[in-house]
Amino acid sequence: MAENQGVNGQVTDAVTQTNLSVLGEAPAQAMGSLYQVTTHANGLSMQNSVSNQQNLNQLNATIVADAIKILKG
Repeated sequence: MAENQGVNGQVTDAVTQTNLSVLGEAPAQAMGSLYQVTTHANGLSMQNSVSNQQNLNQLNATIVADAIKILKG
């Protein structure tokens, strides 16, 4: 069995400071991730809107051409 040895106080302090640093930075990192995900979702939404608008513009040209054919005919 291992003997019960004391831990250097500097090691304990270093581990404690690291833990506090991680806990202190976690909210900021979470908000940063939230902002990135939200921005990405908004970007995808805009891309979908542009794609839909382009598709509708192509359909409009076809509909107008068919309407002109009907009026001439």
